[in-house]
Amino acid sequence: MPMDEINILVVDDVEQNLIATEAILAQPGIRILKASSGPEALEILLAHEIALALVDVQMPQMDGFELAELIRGSERTRAVPLIFLTAVSREAKSTFRGYEAGAVDFLHKPIDVAVLKSKVNVFVELHAKKKQLRQQLEELQQALRMNELFTAVLGHDLRTPLSTILGAADLIMLSEDPKARATAKLIKSSGKRMSKMVNQLLDVARIRSGGIQLHCKETDYVQLCRSIIAEFDASQESPRIEMTATGNVAGMADPDRLGQVLSNLIGNALQHGDGDQPVRVGIDGSQSGRIIVEVGNGGTIPAALRERIFEPYHSAQTSGKNTEGLGLGLYIVKQFVEAHGGSVELRSSEGDGTVFSVSMPRRHASCAA
Repeated sequence: MPMDEINILVVDDVEQNLIATEAILAQPGIRILKASSGPEALEILLAHEIALALVDVQMPQMDGFELAELIRGSERTRAVPLIFLTAVSREAKSTFRGYEAGAVDFLHKPIDVAVLKSKVNVFVELHAKKKQLRQQLEELQQALRMNELFTAVLGHDLRTPLSTILGAADLIMLSEDPKARATAKLIKSSGKRMSKMVNQLLDVARIRSGGIQLHCKETDYVQLCRSIIAEFDASQESPRIEMTATGNVAGMADPDRLGQVLSNLIGNALQHGDGDQPVRVGIDGSQSGRIIVEVGNGGTIPAALRERIFEPYHSAQTSGKNTEGLGLGLYIVKQFVEAHGGSVELRSSEGDGTVFSVSMPRRHASCAA
């Protein structure tokens, strides 16, 4: 059978009716499948994809209503549209039973040929569009799978040469030649930035494939935050990160994932905030069940960008400055926080600047082990 051919099932115990209906509906692209009984119709329905079934109501052994109930009872066939063909009177009771059995319409004999063709063509077109949409969805899903696989492989294969480049830069940094040291510093800075992008691509690939795995343990938020701040301070001429903490700052978390959250938020604050104002990191452990981490900086985010700020590849495409990243940092932040059962919110105003607030549970089901 050609791939674009659409099946229509006609069920009638009178052979002449089957032949007549086939002659009426015959046209290119449509295949008429005929059944003279309910059991034969069920066999055809299980073996073929059917766009529409035209079912005679009055048949011996199994009438059209009984057949319809069996069709609706099967997962494979319950979505097949049914039109009943009947020679009985237009009684409300009979019509109600037909619709209750799953009919989409009734046609009374003698059948109006023009009406029958019109109704059949509607369902043929709907089925063709359904098949087209299904094919497009399958192609899209395949493309997404290939894209995620490509991203993961690309990120993995880039790590080895990047490590070599960074190692060579460290060796050149030992040179007595000032120009060589300056060049090595530039290489190392670019290598670290590229390494961060590779790691983000790998994180996104894992997130999209449902592969986020948390390795939780008792974590001191302040100690973790201090180590991250120290890394940023070491790369800046004048450190401008201020941290405050209150209450019990210990909770169950994956320190690597939480460290990425803090690093992304602090890095964004340093990169996009007002350079004349400090970046403020506050850790509030005063609540019994939650730990709140807030990272704030001077400056504001335009209202048009706030609604989509956590979407992947968004910030890098819409921000007016420092668009050297991929726009994945805040997307990864949100995914990692939510994996812990937490939430992240954004506040931004002229008076208070921009603040990202992360609320993390001290204990969560994902960290139960």
